[in-house]
Amino acid sequence: MTTLFPKYSKKIDGTSVIMEQKLLQQVNNLILDNEICTGCGICSEVCPEEAITVGAVGGSQRGLVTDGANITVDETKCSYCGVCVIMCPFSALRLLIDNEERLPILEKEGFPTYDKGTAIDQEKCVRCTICDDVCPRDAINRDVPLFEGQDKDGLQKGNAVDLKIDFSVDDEKCTKCGLCATLCEAITVNHKPFTPETGKIEGEVVWNVQLCDGCNVCAEACPEEAITVTREVVGRVKLGEVTIIDEECCTCRWCAINCPTEAITVNKIFEGDIEFHAEKCPGGCSTCVDVCPANAIYLPTPKPAKEMKGVIESNIAVNKDFCILCGACVNACPGEDIIVLKRTNVRIKGKETDLFKKIKEKLCTPRTSRVFEKGVAPGQVGLKVLE
Repeated sequence: MTTLFPKYSKKIDGTSVIMEQKLLQQVNNLILDNEICTGCGICSEVCPEEAITVGAVGGSQRGLVTDGANITVDETKCSYCGVCVIMCPFSALRLLIDNEERLPILEKEGFPTYDKGTAIDQEKCVRCTICDDVCPRDAINRDVPLFEGQDKDGLQKGNAVDLKIDFSVDDEKCTKCGLCATLCEAITVNHKPFTPETGKIEGEVVWNVQLCDGCNVCAEACPEEAITVTREVVGRVKLGEVTIIDEECCTCRWCAINCPTEAITVNKIFEGDIEFHAEKCPGGCSTCVDVCPANAIYLPTPKPAKEMKGVIESNIAVNKDFCILCGACVNACPGEDIIVLKRTNVRIKGKETDLFKKIKEKLCTPRTSRVFEKGVAPGQVGLKVLE
């Protein structure tokens, strides 16, 4: 007798892979966006059904494996619980129930969520561009109007500060030549009708404070030195707002560390340590650099030979300030024991359920780079777990 339900299927839609479980009265879809997925493998570590396997991350990320993927989901093993969706640091997975994006396990308070603590103090924030420039995940929402320095049709630079500007003209010196008016839209020179009765140029200089930014060009250009402009900054205008898109933030803390006014707060979701044994690293690989989603791994700048004094120079390094301990580099590294990852804690908010405790134990299992294929299915790889 053939079982009608559940029915399973998998299809590819652009960069997305859609897994489907069709029940009698419900349809569940787990959607993986391969363009967002970094190959960190956390979804594989946390899956209660062991339905997710890690693929050839380095080859996939570098485009060397055209038919490969960072991870593969067995749609028949998946329970569509949504744990992988919650725990993915990069929001590469979504769960749809009857075409509605939902996470029943959260609705029933059956699982906690990451405690990223992302916040920007709007009083301290000066609306500069540094956080947006350094963020490797496009997680900054800079809802600030453009100024003329960025766009010729943007707001004038004078709108960025509150100024008290005074403008005066010495009528004894001023010849009403009109040069100032030709230079600045804030000044108009109104001449009286020219008449041979007086044979003089008469009129007045009219100043529009709303259009003046106190640049002082008019005073400097006046041939008679008849104009005086003084300006005082009485306040700085904060137009718009800069916020963090929590779903996109991977907690690398590039923004928080580099914010010039210390306005940003971000908590790393994982605590622990990562070690790079550069002496074991084959030169010229740099796979870990390419796959790191937090821009934390780099190739050290070569030092002059006279500074080395017989020391072997490292050909790979990590800045631990920015490393989020996601494990993408460990999954991608083709060498043995080059990278050692040791998580000690997961920062969460909500109830630490029994299911989470089991998952946390797996996440905190030390592991190291040693990609191997023996004993795993074609196109899949394994990692060396430290005892």
